[in-house]
Amino acid sequence: MEFQTTLPIPGAQATKPELSVYTDFRQYLKDFFGFKVHLHKDSFGSYTYKNFSAAADIKSPNYLKLIIDGERNLSPATVRKFAKAMALDKRETEEFALLVEYGQAMDPLEKNRHLRRLSEYRMKKKVRTGEVRADAVLNSPNWAAWVLSAMADQKNMSFALDSLREHLQGIIKEDDLRKALEILFKNGSLVRDEQTGEVKKGVAAAPNQEEIPTELIRKLQAELIYLGMESLLYGKPQDREFGSLTVCLTEAEFEKLKFELRHLRKRIYKDALMAREKEKGDRVFQMNIQLFPLTK
Repeated sequence: MEFQTTLPIPGAQATKPELSVYTDFRQYLKDFFGFKVHLHKDSFGSYTYKNFSAAADIKSPNYLKLIIDGERNLSPATVRKFAKAMALDKRETEEFALLVEYGQAMDPLEKNRHLRRLSEYRMKKKVRTGEVRADAVLNSPNWAAWVLSAMADQKNMSFALDSLREHLQGIIKEDDLRKALEILFKNGSLVRDEQTGEVKKGVAAAPNQEEIPTELIRKLQAELIYLGMESLLYGKPQDREFGSLTVCLTEAEFEKLKFELRHLRKRIYKDALMAREKEKGDRVFQMNIQLFPLTK
């Protein structure tokens, strides 16, 4: 059966969709097809699913529709064929492949792993194009910087690389750990006593999430969610507190709740800082607060 979809169709648009703004590859494909239909609306022949299949060198005339509707998945080979049909360049093809891997992953831990890779790729892309300054990325703290800063308040903590990795249970690569330490010592967040060798917090302000460039937020949140999921799957139940709440709110209630959560986080952080002035802590904990819409 051949699908001869022509205008008007939902989602048809006059401009080519920008790959980097999508987190759903099927929606991207749907919008791309709508763009092609719109592009051919004044030509002699309309653009159809069969046209796309021909450009992708795929025999099935309605394969694109099956993918968009979620009835089929894309293999690595078919990803390359789709990229060719959409005239994506090498880097866009790599990004599209990462987007597909993220969209098709079923296991939550695997899905978040792909999200981290996609976010990292897109961040490097923004640096290449100049949308994000390279020094902003280099000097912005990642999750490891926050953890290391907090570890300076932990009892009997050695900042030798092997000891740090052991305490962090191997969840960070040695090279990433070294880079995070270099940034913290360079900006004064951490200082080493020349006589005792003890590492303490410096006079510089602790890493602040609200000072991070907006473009880095998604990448950072993906990393933190990944850590939380690993803890959920592999950690001891008594070592975590987990709760979930799904409610319907007005926009005003939503804004008020965001305000309250922001101040709750600041209060907890302030109380912990004051307590660490009196005595060292036992362990470093990560607390993630998420509030996001599930419906339109």
